Amino acid sequence: MAKKNKGAEGTENEKNVGSKIVIAVIVLLVILIWLVVFALLIKLDVNGLGSTVLRPLIKDIPVVNRILPDVSEEQLAYENDYPYKTLEEAIDKIKELEKENAALSKGKTSAEKTAKEQAAEIDKLKVYEENEKAFEARVKEFDEKVVFADQAPNIEEYKKYYESIEPANAEEIYRQVVEQLQYSNAIKEKADIYKKMKPDAAAAILETMTADIDTVAQMLLSMNASQSSAILAAMDPTAAAKITKKMIDMDAELASSNSK
Repeated sequence: MAKKNKGAEGTENEKNVGSKIVIAVIVLLVILIWLVVFALLIKLDVNGLGSTVLRPLIKDIPVVNRILPDVSEEQLAYENDYPYKTLEEAIDKIKELEKENAALSKGKTSAEKTAKEQAAEIDKLKVYEENEKAFEARVKEFDEKVVFADQAPNIEEYKKYYESIEPANAEEIYRQVVEQLQYSNAIKEKADIYKKMKPDAAAAILETMTADIDTVAQMLLSMNASQSSAILAAMDPTAAAKITKKMIDMDAELASSNSK
């Protein structure tokens, strides 16, 4: 009889344990279902539950924040304090910066090229200035030898020399000398006008006369080195280079004729 009672009690205990397990499983399933439903409500953002209520609370929690509904790029930009509202705005800004960078690079290259051209022009002007000073020194030396030297001829010797020349030749030489003096005086008068002007103003006018480059070169040669170099420096580099070349050629021709 006692054995039967013990067997009945054991069976009853097993039933109780089994029923408890079933109840626990059911409770867990109910909880799981409610969690799934709640997650769906959040994901679907019913009544703003996901975006308005829970997003500020769990958006920074890893894994958990995956149940939150997707938000717009503007919202993400606002939350992360980005300077751009959308990806398109960021891409447009990148393209704009790339254009600015390309323009700056181009400007830098152009500035470097201009600087090199100006440096080359300055070197040419230095050569011209040196040649001009050398020429002035040669002219001064020549004047001193001809006019002030002890061996300079007196007036009678000049008279005899011109009397020995054929009249027609003497007349032609005299005419050429007078014309040259008149031309030289006209050049000097015009040069005096330009050297009294500001260098940039004089340069702007002389640049328009490059078709008559000989006259421009002679006017600059009649000035001192500092005056002519200031005007040349204010000119367009190409025009200044052409005029400088012409002045150097004229100096060379004059030096050659003096040496003869």
